Formats: sequence, C-alpha cells, structure tokens
Amino acid sequence: MTSPELAPTSLETAVVESAERALDHIGRARAAIGAVIFGQDEVVEQALVTILAGGHGLLVGVPGLAKTKLVETLGKVLGLAEQRVQFTPDLLPADIIGSEVLEEGADRSRSFRFIKGPIFAQLLMADEINRASPRTQSALLQAMQEHHVSVAGKRYDLPRPFHVLATQNPLEQEGTYPLPEAQLDRFLMQIDVHYPDRASERRVLLETTGEKSVDPAQALDAEELMATQRLVRRLPVGDKVVDAILDLVRAARPDDGDPAIAPHVAWGPGPRAAQALMLATRARALATGRLAPSLDDVAVLAAPVLRHRMALNFAARREMSVSDLIDKLVARIG
Repeated sequence: MTSPELAPTSLETAVVESAERALDHIGRARAAIGAVIFGQDEVVEQALVTILAGGHGLLVGVPGLAKTKLVETLGKVLGLAEQRVQFTPDLLPADIIGSEVLEEGADRSRSFRFIKGPIFAQLLMADEINRASPRTQSALLQAMQEHHVSVAGKRYDLPRPFHVLATQNPLEQEGTYPLPEAQLDRFLMQIDVHYPDRASERRVLLETTGEKSVDPAQALDAEELMATQRLVRRLPVGDKVVDAILDLVRAARPDDGDPAIAPHVAWGPGPRAAQALMLATRARALATGRLAPSLDDVAVLAAPVLRHRMALNFAARREMSVSDLIDKLVARIG
C-alpha cells in the first residue's frame, strides 16, 4: 500500500512527465508545420493554440495566403482525419451533416440508413463559410457547440477531437451571408492572415515552384492531442492573470465597462470570451514551452479572442477600429 507521504510526489511526477511529453510533441509539431508554411509564424501559433485549447478558429485573409494549406498541414501533423467543404449559397445542411436514404434489402424489406456527411471528421475546413446560407450555418453551429448532430430525431456524436477551422475572405462580400454574433462567438479565435514579409515570400517562391515538394511529418496522433488538451486545462493560472482577463473583458462592454471605452462600444464580449481567453493563454504557455500563463499571453491573445466578439457603434467607426480599441485596453494590463 502506498504511504500518504508518497502519493503527492507520485502525482506531481506524473504531471511533470505528462508535461514533458506534451512539450516534446508540440515542439515537433511546430517544426513540422514550419517546414511547409513560411512567413506566418503568428498565424501558425494562433491556429495551434486554438486546437490545443480545444476550440474552433476563423481564418480571415485574402486568397492565396496558404489558409487551406495550413489546415491541411495541421491535419497531417496532428494526426487528425481531415475533411474540406467549399461553402456556397446552394449548400444545404444535409450536404455537410449527411442524410438518410431508403434502402431495400434482399427480402424486399425497406429501411432507412444514415450516410454521414463530411462533418464527421476530426478537423473540418469550412472554406469561405460566409458564402453559405444562414440555414446551413446554423446546422454547423450546433455541431461546433454540442459536438453532435441530429437527423430525423436521432443523435449522432461527432468524432473526438472535433475542430472547425473556417476561412473567410474580407474583401468579396457580394453574395455572402455575414455570420451572426452567436455563430462568431463559437469561434475561440479570429486569426487574421496577412501577407508574408519579403524574405519569407522569397522562400515560398524557391521551395514551392520546383520539382520536389515537402510533405509535413506527423508529430502526434489524436489520442496524444487529447491528452495534451486535458493537460492545458490543468495548468495553474495566477491571480494576476485571472484578474487581467476579467478586467480586459469587462472593460470592453458598453454598460459597465471602462468609462473611456464604453461610449464607443455597441456590444461587447460575454463570459464565453473570458473563458476562451483563459484557455488560450494556458495553451499558448504550453505551446511556447511554459507550464503557466503570463500577462504577456493575455496581451498577445486579446485581439484574436475579442475582435470578433465586439463591435463599435456608428459614431466610433469614423474614428477607430475594433483593433485600436483593444490596443487601448491591452495597454492598461500590467
């Protein structure tokens, strides 16, 4: 029988060993992704943090910035079964969820069989999600939040883990259906994808237009990823970090927020934003080789977590952007 004195030590040892394995897995994953995706270090980090935190991500950027390539690479590196759906105005919920078909057996008996759609994947890429109708978007919303779908009154659980990385073009808005606030709130982070710098773009030209191509190496599998996600939720968070998250989120609200900020805000982030920021800071700490988040993590992740969860009123839009407002809030952290 194990003595009471040895039990805590054994538990701490197990946690440390689990953390060391997770750090090794994450290090290999970042190296594998970096061998394929160039000049998007911040985007790669935020996408990896989103998945480590167990959430969904919205990638916003113009065409040609390797958003699709990033999702494909993440699927291979993390050992996840990946599917891609191109969202269009005529896409129906059944096209992504699946549908029942009537089958006739050898004895002429008839029965319905459910054929699963592409949503039954561990990593779903929803390409140009704002081109689908609200009806299709709402079907995806249930899956993102509840991790199951319902067809003909029957529940079908989605694979574990389940993550959605959606893309959106910020330029072409004709014929699109802007995502409602409830749908946007389901995304842990909005990841803005920008143009690479000159050196990175030069590397892209040299390494992607030749005869040979680099295939990303798998760094971990789904079980190891879920173990890492459980570890993220176990990381300790200091009181200063918790208070910084609360101050930041509450100050961005129109009613009881910061007096210098509230008059500019039409609607602000709710408690789910604070939960998302807490999980994201833990995941970023682990992704950068640490076992506890810091105030720097809060400052770095404030914009991707909050910018799709708040909006400026009409008068404020002429003077500033949401990002400008978040920068003012972040400047007060410390």
